[in-house]
Amino acid sequence: MLMITANDTEPIVRSDLFTAAKQLADSEIELIKVIESSSKCQRSTTNMFESVKKTKKPGKSKNVVRPSAALLAAKREAAQRQLLLNKKSNNSFIRDVYQNAIDAYKIVRKETGLVFDRSMAEHECLWDPNYPECPARFTRVLQRCEELNLVQRCKRVESRLATENEILTKHSQKQIDILKATDGCADSENLELLSSKYDAVFVHPSTYKLSLLAVGSTINLVESICKGEIQNGMAIIRPPGHHAMKSEYCGYCFFNNVAIAVEKALSSNLANRILIVDWDVHHGQATQQMFYNDPRVVYFSIHRYEYGEFWPNLKESDFHYIGEDLGEGYNFNIPLNKTGMTNADYIAIFQQVLLPMAYEFQPDLIIVSAGYDAALGCPEVNLCIFLYYFSFFYFLPSSLQISSLFPLDLMPQSVMRRLKNFILFYIDYHVIRDTILNVIYAHKPYWKCYQYQEMHSINSITHNKEEIANRHVVMVTYKGNDFKPDKYETRNCYPKQSKEVLEVIDKKLNELILLTRLHKAPHKVCIVYDEKMQKHCNISDNIHPEKPSRISSIYNNHENYGLLERCHLLQGRSATLAELSLAHSKDYIDSIKRTSTLKPKELQKQASDYNSVYLHNETWSSACVSAGCLLKMVDAVLNGESQSGIAIVRPPGHHAEEDNACGFCIFNNVAIAAQYAVQFHHLKRVLIVDWDVHHGNGTQSIFEEDPKILYISVHRYDNGSFFPNSKRANYTSVGLNAGEGFNVNIPWNKKGMGDAEYIAVFQQVVMPIAYQFNPELILVSAGFDACVGDPLGGCLVSPELYGHLIHWLSSLANGRIILSLEGGYNINSISHAMTMCTKALLGDPLPMLDSGLIPCSSAVNSINNVLKTHKKFWPNLQYGMSLPKEKLLPKLKKTLNKLDEQGRITEKPKQTESKIALEVIESEKLELNLAIDKNRLNLVTDEEILKLTNEVENIKIKNSELRPTRSATDETRRNSGLKKSEMKKLDASQSIQKCVNETNQSKDNQQGGSRIPEDRDDEGAASLQRETQSTTLLEYLSDNLQALTAGEMFAVVPLRDCPHLFTVNEVPPSGIDVTLPCMECASTAENWICLQCYTVHCARSINQHAMQHAEECEHPITLSFSDISVWCYGCEAYIDNPRLYAARNAAHQSKFNEELPWTYNENDI
Repeated sequence: MLMITANDTEPIVRSDLFTAAKQLADSEIELIKVIESSSKCQRSTTNMFESVKKTKKPGKSKNVVRPSAALLAAKREAAQRQLLLNKKSNNSFIRDVYQNAIDAYKIVRKETGLVFDRSMAEHECLWDPNYPECPARFTRVLQRCEELNLVQRCKRVESRLATENEILTKHSQKQIDILKATDGCADSENLELLSSKYDAVFVHPSTYKLSLLAVGSTINLVESICKGEIQNGMAIIRPPGHHAMKSEYCGYCFFNNVAIAVEKALSSNLANRILIVDWDVHHGQATQQMFYNDPRVVYFSIHRYEYGEFWPNLKESDFHYIGEDLGEGYNFNIPLNKTGMTNADYIAIFQQVLLPMAYEFQPDLIIVSAGYDAALGCPEVNLCIFLYYFSFFYFLPSSLQISSLFPLDLMPQSVMRRLKNFILFYIDYHVIRDTILNVIYAHKPYWKCYQYQEMHSINSITHNKEEIANRHVVMVTYKGNDFKPDKYETRNCYPKQSKEVLEVIDKKLNELILLTRLHKAPHKVCIVYDEKMQKHCNISDNIHPEKPSRISSIYNNHENYGLLERCHLLQGRSATLAELSLAHSKDYIDSIKRTSTLKPKELQKQASDYNSVYLHNETWSSACVSAGCLLKMVDAVLNGESQSGIAIVRPPGHHAEEDNACGFCIFNNVAIAAQYAVQFHHLKRVLIVDWDVHHGNGTQSIFEEDPKILYISVHRYDNGSFFPNSKRANYTSVGLNAGEGFNVNIPWNKKGMGDAEYIAVFQQVVMPIAYQFNPELILVSAGFDACVGDPLGGCLVSPELYGHLIHWLSSLANGRIILSLEGGYNINSISHAMTMCTKALLGDPLPMLDSGLIPCSSAVNSINNVLKTHKKFWPNLQYGMSLPKEKLLPKLKKTLNKLDEQGRITEKPKQTESKIALEVIESEKLELNLAIDKNRLNLVTDEEILKLTNEVENIKIKNSELRPTRSATDETRRNSGLKKSEMKKLDASQSIQKCVNETNQSKDNQQGGSRIPEDRDDEGAASLQRETQSTTLLEYLSDNLQALTAGEMFAVVPLRDCPHLFTVNEVPPSGIDVTLPCMECASTAENWICLQCYTVHCARSINQHAMQHAEECEHPITLSFSDISVWCYGCEAYIDNPRLYAARNAAHQSKFNEELPWTYNENDI
């Protein structure tokens, strides 16, 4: 089954701008001046408005000017000219931050494609009528789709036969010829004999033709989607394909439909990066093999494994098979090692592993090998994946704005089900937790998105029970049997279910069907807006940021781009006094009502009693309409009139408390709506997501003790200094009494948070908690003041990201989601951002986000604080365990296929095709820096060896002057039997390795720290540690001189010079104490000292405070207490310079009670 979404195209620059482009290209200096001037202006504007909400009297703002079309065209021309001249441009170019949103307005959802051929029902087992891979799998799916009118709603894609050349891209000629020879063969005995040579295969006279038809149909569907003819699609095809290897049929499969279609898309330049998601309960080992060393393809498989005891019983199906060569890190196996896995387990895999990787990888195309044999009732497995789980995945591809393909294999009900109440539960969450953490551990060196787990050394000793319990143990266990028989069973070789079991399954399925909500609301989206809300304004400050044009601009933007005619428009109304009383006291309501008759001075006096609020004679009526419009929308959505809603309302509400106005807010619209839904529509669970850049202190205070309302706020906090300046906005405020755990604050402690940080917090915190809470309605306090260009927020969220966030939330509450406008004071930003949300709710494709979006360390720290605080309330947050620093996984012998120059596979001979590699633990090369970027590794050449030899001869001399040499007896004993030449060589070896050791510090967290080589097993690691403790560094490295000179040992050579050395200050008179704890968290595990202010902070592997200090204080150079190495964050490299000697020597004396040898030449000074 295929489901794909087309990507956006770049806007075309009009030819009438060529003159402007040429002129600008010839005057690049002027362009730089313009850009610098614009940047200063924008910084000035941001600083001006940053504290507006902190004062009661608002300040003035400047308009944010968008760059002109001519300037945009000019900078494109300049960039192209530089590329043609093959020069590196030093210019900075202006980017229109709204261009992606503007381009997206013309892109609307296309039709869904559907490909099938009824002749595929011919393929059946002639000698066993009970064979599970039967024609009914195909015919029942089509029948059910037709009953629900789904076939008629799709665009038919023509089926066709694949050509031999297309098959040859992934299969051998021999395998084509063998199957071709069976075409039309009526000899069932010979067909069964041929089938017995392969594992779980039957051959029918029509198998060859139908296998070609399945491949060709898949290719056609993929091409139709990639060319923009349809939005996405489904391929209802058989025979299936993901077990079909290059030269071996396997597991009902003959030709690999998905793999061939992927190869076709890549070779035709229809896609550059493809993600294959295989959720068939059996591991698709063939697809894995075909792309195991190809970085253009990520293969992601979720399958039952049971430590190798479940078919296909392969070692290569385990989590530590991650790809090889260029494809290393691009193969994901999620092995399920226990039966009875549920929806919660699968969704956890998606949220913790798949989505973060997918957003970093940014594929052009997603293809899903959609086997439904993990569903409840499948005879081959014992999993409990309810049918509606599979519809959950629909919400993921569109959120990535990519294409998705679903070759349907099983369970017709799974194709179209979505359950009314999506209840998640955990029976034994430790199993899936360990699996997910194993996968993250294996892939952490290759993907930046997996950075939410702390690190520990397996050699560090702790007696803290909580710390011990929080350490994840990585283990590789294989209990399977890799025996391959000469002949396979062809009859009765599959599991069967008893009559009693079938009755229980039927009963459960019928219950699920009754709960399934197939009702479709008449309208996808309703919009409410009333001009009466514009009457509320600040008569004493006409440029106050909370102005009437905020809502009119949003409404006009919807109208200009044709969205109003696609939505259902509601007529606004005023909230009643009883409705306002749902969230506010009677005295407060009366005080606001009196403002309609007050004089200007009286209004100002009353406003002065509130924090950052202005009042007008129309404030009462406008605020009542604002709350009433939202209630009108709640009725429309909960009564089934509309699926979702957009409330374009003001004044905003989330700062308004029960008896107090605050922060431009009069009545708390969202709080009133949540109470209204609970009391009048009898909902039991309402989720409020507040992404306004300011904390919704009013909403929190109203629901702090209410377990029916889950309040999640993502806001800027700045350690309590950002409006509303309350410590209750911190992550430590979790709710009170019965509401404990139902208040979730995610506080940002610095400005500049953007798409990467908001993606991370939704993936790690918001969505996992929301799924476990299982809301019946979602209300979004949709403030857009975190959007780029906002004068108050100081953040960098793109307008299109808000559409992605709404798309994710739409997978909950049966899609019943309502947005209510809160803050946001850049007219352009809020207009585009809210329009993107409307397009997301309409199902339109969303712009792709920038690739490689990685959250900053401050955001990661905030997220981890929330996870640690709330994991006791929400089992979905169980994945914050500590992972080992050391590399503990066994090395895999490389025996896989290679790609030739044309990107085709050239296979190495191997003993068994169905086995990717032999798992061997052997003596590996000494690679002291596996965790660092491979591009930064320098192989030590002969010239460098000679240079090192000469340099460290001086080290030996200086060492001998500083410390007494060994006794003659010891030296004689050590070197007995050595010739003079060998003694000389050994001396040189020792000297070389002393120098090399200083450059081979572990860069585990890009900070260093001594550690055991990562390619050793546990016993070897412990042995190595004992060995290094009992010998000198010279002796240890002497043993490895051959590896160094042979190029088998790598060395990271520190920079001799660094532009940031001037920041290093003198060592304090008190010296350096290497036992000092981290000043933030008091950890002593692995600390660094800043060489500018000489404060102590912990390493990235602990709580990342050293990195945060360097980033926030702009102090780039730091020294490790572990190995006395020096790291520069500005250069992202180790440095070694005489200027650092005083600090290193002070630390060395503190650590070892002796001076650090001077190792620099005169030329270095």
